[in-house]
Amino acid sequence: MNFPENLKYTKDHEWILVEGNTATIGITDFAQRELGDIVFIDINTKGKALAAEEIFGTVEAVKTVSDLYLPVAGTITEINPALESNPELVNSDPYGQGWMIKMTVTNPADTDQLMSAAAYKDLVG
Repeated sequence: MNFPENLKYTKDHEWILVEGNTATIGITDFAQRELGDIVFIDINTKGKALAAEEIFGTVEAVKTVSDLYLPVAGTITEINPALESNPELVNSDPYGQGWMIKMTVTNPADTDQLMSAAAYKDLVG
């Protein structure tokens, strides 16, 4: 499994890449493997300000639907348009083309509370 060192991770299996006060968020390689074939992504929170750990959308796989949790507080500015017609990008490239949202982070220092790649790897075994 892949755990990029430049990302931070949550216990709920989201990853976040912060550049300045902008963050890109998706689900981890571990999460997409556990879910199986992803068939639909439902995110309708663009423009909304949400707190850390609030639900920003759902991901639907063949056998289940899972909530997506925001790693840090902020305002969602963009939803990956490619996922509307190609949700399977989350399976094939979870850290690249399968990103889910971009957001403006309220306090970039909040990411210090998240897990490093090594800590996340320990969590998922």
